[in-house]
Amino acid sequence: MPAVRGDGMRGLAVFISDIRNCKSKEAEIKRINKELANIRSKFKGDKTLDGYQKKKYVCKLLFIFLLGHDIDFGHMEAVNLLSSNKYSEKQIGYLFISVLVNTNSDLIYLIIQNIKNDLQSRNPIHVNLALQCIANIGSKDMAEAFGTEIPKLLVSGDTMDVVKQSAALCFLRLFRTCPEIIPGEEWTSRIIHLLNDQHMGVVTAATSLIDALVKKNPDEYKGCVNLAVSRLSRIVTASYTDLQDYTYYFVPAPWLSVKLLRLLQNYSPPAADEPGVRGRLSECLETILNKAQEPPKSKKVQHSNAKNAVLFEAISLIIHNDSEANLLVRACNQLGQFLSNRETNLRYLALESMCHLATSEFSHEAVKKHEDVVILSMKMEKDVSVRQQAVDLLYAMCDKSNAEEIVQEMLAYLETADYSIREEMVLKVAILAEKYATDFTWYVDVILNLIRIAGDYVSEEVWYRVIQIVINREEVQGYAAKTVFEALQAPACHENMVKVGGYILGEFGNLIAGDQRSSPQVQFQLLHSKYHLCSPMTRALLLSTYVKFVNLFPEIQTQIQDVFRQHSNLRSADAELQQRASEYLQLSILASSDVLATVLEEMPAFPERESSILAVLKKKKPGRVPDNEIRTSKSPHPPNSSGTNNHNDSNNTRDLFDISATNADLLGLSTPPSSGNTTSGGLLDVLGDLYNRNNSTPSNQQNNAKKFIFKNNGVLFENELIQIGVKSEFRQNLGRIGLFYGNKTQSPLHSLSLELLWENSTKLNVLMKPVEPLLEAGAQVQQMLTAECLDDFADSPGMAVSFVYNNVPQKISMKLPLTLNKFFEPTEMNGESFFARWKNLGGDQQRAQKIFKSSSPMDLAAARTKLLGFGMQLLDGIDPNPDNFVCAGIIHTRLQQVGCLLRLEPNKQAQMFRLTVRSSKETVSQEVCDLLSDQF
Repeated sequence: MPAVRGDGMRGLAVFISDIRNCKSKEAEIKRINKELANIRSKFKGDKTLDGYQKKKYVCKLLFIFLLGHDIDFGHMEAVNLLSSNKYSEKQIGYLFISVLVNTNSDLIYLIIQNIKNDLQSRNPIHVNLALQCIANIGSKDMAEAFGTEIPKLLVSGDTMDVVKQSAALCFLRLFRTCPEIIPGEEWTSRIIHLLNDQHMGVVTAATSLIDALVKKNPDEYKGCVNLAVSRLSRIVTASYTDLQDYTYYFVPAPWLSVKLLRLLQNYSPPAADEPGVRGRLSECLETILNKAQEPPKSKKVQHSNAKNAVLFEAISLIIHNDSEANLLVRACNQLGQFLSNRETNLRYLALESMCHLATSEFSHEAVKKHEDVVILSMKMEKDVSVRQQAVDLLYAMCDKSNAEEIVQEMLAYLETADYSIREEMVLKVAILAEKYATDFTWYVDVILNLIRIAGDYVSEEVWYRVIQIVINREEVQGYAAKTVFEALQAPACHENMVKVGGYILGEFGNLIAGDQRSSPQVQFQLLHSKYHLCSPMTRALLLSTYVKFVNLFPEIQTQIQDVFRQHSNLRSADAELQQRASEYLQLSILASSDVLATVLEEMPAFPERESSILAVLKKKKPGRVPDNEIRTSKSPHPPNSSGTNNHNDSNNTRDLFDISATNADLLGLSTPPSSGNTTSGGLLDVLGDLYNRNNSTPSNQQNNAKKFIFKNNGVLFENELIQIGVKSEFRQNLGRIGLFYGNKTQSPLHSLSLELLWENSTKLNVLMKPVEPLLEAGAQVQQMLTAECLDDFADSPGMAVSFVYNNVPQKISMKLPLTLNKFFEPTEMNGESFFARWKNLGGDQQRAQKIFKSSSPMDLAAARTKLLGFGMQLLDGIDPNPDNFVCAGIIHTRLQQVGCLLRLEPNKQAQMFRLTVRSSKETVSQEVCDLLSDQF
């Protein structure tokens, strides 16, 4: 045996050699099965196996497992190796456990006990092995078992540096698995002070851990800012000899520098009352920028990579702080030098960072100086991702002074642009053309060019938008009609151009009819020459245009009626075409000229409201589009293609929802602006004057969300400092909530921060617009939330409101008024239909029932009021017992529509209610039953 031990597990080496020498898969399996039988017999029959032999056989099992074969024994022998005092044996035991042991195994508690023993060992090697095993498994059991022990190791003065480093990384792994194990406040200061540790490895590992903890609880770990700035200052001013062991190709501790710079991006820049910290940080950032200008100390790529990694992270911090004009301009100039660098990655990163710089008032003009180089990058770059980034930067740097030039360049490039970016470019050109149009004839030219060049990539929102702008601006209507008429004469005309042309000529063709070249006859023939090449939807729009021509140009009425009479229209397989042709024909024959003029009069102007094109772009490329929204006109809805004018300017309900709006529009893409301290739109009117009404509301309404199950408007929360009002509206599976934050004090509220507390986004998707962090005394600010019901859900999202009043942090937690019943659509039914449906839904998996005592003296009128506000249709006279309440409704989700029936039976004598809910989905029945029964 001593001879065998001396050769380093010769049996394992022979086994591996045998496997490699196998000529076929069958031979390999045969050899493995033979070895498994041998190992199994040794483990079962040989009670004298020593640690070395167990280690050897466990290694063989590991090798077999790595070849892809299942291993169902040997686990206990591996656990036994953990008790060995020999490093090699303990190491193999931990390796086997990390790779093969399932977290649900019965052995896990025995493993945890062995790990605890090693964590208490005085041998740092054994402690490190245990920490590595915990991190490799990283299960919730491990987090619960060692969540309190590892921080002790981490901050203990007796712990060796190498163990501290492993402990920090191990705890980070567990924290990511189970965020609930966040250390208590007693550990905070000691963990933060690890940034001052003498060992750079400990500092590097601790920085990663602190960064994760900061994201979970930034206020508690705010003290890390000073220490991070101090440590960063020491690194960037260090020489090669100061940090020789941690210098990578002449760059001192680049990994740690990057981590510290990222850590600082979790916080706003140091306040003015901390001039020392602010000054040191500025000095660090200036030093990094200065070093970027120095000649390289090495020609190797590793040197430039390390230096640039620190530089780009420093620029990210400068952009994040957005407070030092000098640093922002210097960063822009440095990035400008990279635009001509031969390294593709550097050019891409430079363009990406400059997109963020372009949104800062301090550096916007500096970015514009590089416009020519960026345009060249868009046209000449070989890599499509760099070209895409150049387009993003051009969009970000655009303003009134350069809009026409940039739009023209983007239009020119669009003809040869990659198909993958054309749709996004179309949206950007449309946004810029509208936002910076001083002359709307230019806007019309741009959009028509857009359709001509990239018609397949022009979304409905874009052509709806140009129609609405033309309708709303009388001065451009004649020019639009003339321009679109000329565009339609092209031999190859895109269908979107036909749609725009049909609509505009139908409304304003009379403005150009005086010219023989665009006479009514010519206009009609030009449009009808495109008719048979278009889709049914476009044909339907053209039929509406033709009936408009009947009113505008009576001289061509007979020709148009012949078109309506054509077999392909009157007997079309498409019901819409058939109906329009039939109705328009009869209208043109029977109606007098006065009736025609009334029914087919010109479309009225659309109410002014912000455009949704920008929001469509944000949805396609979230996080990559600067927030420069267009707020000058109405968001696009499909133009009325029926030929009649049913648009009502005074219909204020369209301000929140429009029946024709797309899902994208309803999901917050047309919300009012949230900046500033006053609200816009009509939301506040529903709440009344929140600040001048009588003070009848209790001073603290922590649990006020329940009353919103039956109402959509009111005060959600109020105390002596702040009042939060709400107005909401829902349509099918979509909802929009307006929240109003009112400062009731005579002092401003600082650092206003709003955090959505909701993890079940697979069932309810909630999007929240940010608000300004400062709320002046007596002022209010509006915030818009949008919600989409994806599937039925039981709980409501929460929200945490944080702010600082007189230097005292305040935090409010509350539930949002978002419950399942908000997505009900009331459904009318007669008694026969109701009880037939009720009977069909009688299975145990489709119904839920609760019998409960009334929380107050039974009031049937109050119960009726609650049911009316619940969202379902209250069906009177359906139930034989007049005291019983019967309701019906449909819950709309993205995935499906779920019918739901409800019956509430009061027992006045016993002061009890019996509530029965039936639906095609068991969870819906139970959720509705629970939600409603809690309110009586």
